[in-house]
Amino acid sequence: MDLDMPDFVDVVGIGADGWEGLAPRARRAVASAEVLFGSSRQLDLVPEPVGRRVAWPSPLLPALPGLLAEHAGRSICVLASGDPMFYGIGATLVRLLGPDRLRVLPQPSSLSLACARMGWPVQETAVVSLVGRPVELLHPAVQPGNRVLVLSADGATPSAVAALLTARGYGASELTVLTDLGGEREERISGSAATWDRPDTGALNVVAVRCRAEPSAAHLPRVAGLPDDAFEHDGQLTKRDVRASTLARLAPAPGQLLWDVGAGAGSIAIEWMRGDPANRAIAVEHREDRAARIARNATALGVPGLRVVTGAAPHALAGLETPDAIFVGGGATAPGVLETCWDALAPGGRLVVNAVTMESEVLVADRYGALGGELVRISVDHASPVGGFTGWRPSMRVTQWAVRKPARDPGTEPASGQQPTTEEQR
Repeated sequence: MDLDMPDFVDVVGIGADGWEGLAPRARRAVASAEVLFGSSRQLDLVPEPVGRRVAWPSPLLPALPGLLAEHAGRSICVLASGDPMFYGIGATLVRLLGPDRLRVLPQPSSLSLACARMGWPVQETAVVSLVGRPVELLHPAVQPGNRVLVLSADGATPSAVAALLTARGYGASELTVLTDLGGEREERISGSAATWDRPDTGALNVVAVRCRAEPSAAHLPRVAGLPDDAFEHDGQLTKRDVRASTLARLAPAPGQLLWDVGAGAGSIAIEWMRGDPANRAIAVEHREDRAARIARNATALGVPGLRVVTGAAPHALAGLETPDAIFVGGGATAPGVLETCWDALAPGGRLVVNAVTMESEVLVADRYGALGGELVRISVDHASPVGGFTGWRPSMRVTQWAVRKPARDPGTEPASGQQPTTEEQR
């Protein structure tokens, strides 16, 4: 049964300076509300009297529709930290109610305040939210010279960030912890990752990181083609040069979903997700030991959200979300795999198959003849010692078939695996 939703909701951003920092329009929205939602901390910033105050439960998202429906006939105001549309509840309410039912009155975000304190241009600063998320998500942003702003989950986050940086060979990185931004108790704590000795700080903090790589630090860029030794593997790995070609033809786009079928070490799915924080992937691998290895690689390389499905294709593909792109790296000759992948692919989606055996080459050549696309053969030679000299040692050649599924007829909605990302109320 559908719930009745409010006709209109005010969403007011409030900073650490509380009521005094609100503009007159925002104050009127709060003061006139019959029901005021927010965290206990945010509600305490608003002086009496205001209508009924409702503190958010935990977890919030499952309870949110029911809470709004319960008060649908009253005027509602929702308090949020800073800018409600920056990792805040504003985006969640837009998805639930639609933009026409909201009036958002933002305050400066933690990003804006932190960059103002640090003197960093906002557009040149990477942002990673660790609110309710694992610290390993920071890995892709750890790049030489990069400026990163980390939204902390609590007072222990700065110490976890320092430990990750030090383990990556970025112990010389400069850390600045900014607590209670915009409030009377605002504080700034600075140090290096390697020498960080503060196990806990104020709970409301952001961490500004200036990445400094040590000479021995491994360079792991976000572009396709990480070194092979960046992955734990047993030999079942799409090698670096072929991987770069594969990802180029898969053509990742922000928010899209990839199936990595016969994933081996998971390198294609992992690099797909490293390309953009919104990208998603499902790795399908029939061997349990390799599936466990994929999960370890995903965590170590900063994409712990990679979903790993243990099972053999095509049966393991049943019921999975519609993909925007599919890579078949193993098991292409298994009956029904390519047919199932083609049928499941979203209109306009891309399919890439890498073949290394004669049997799989015959199969992709046949599909190329029927469906078209692009068929290329990739041969890579590496220099290696030959006695006291140097010669070329060829790798196994790979035949790569890439094809795009025809789009839907004009006027129809495209199918896509994209889903909105969950945003947290800080």
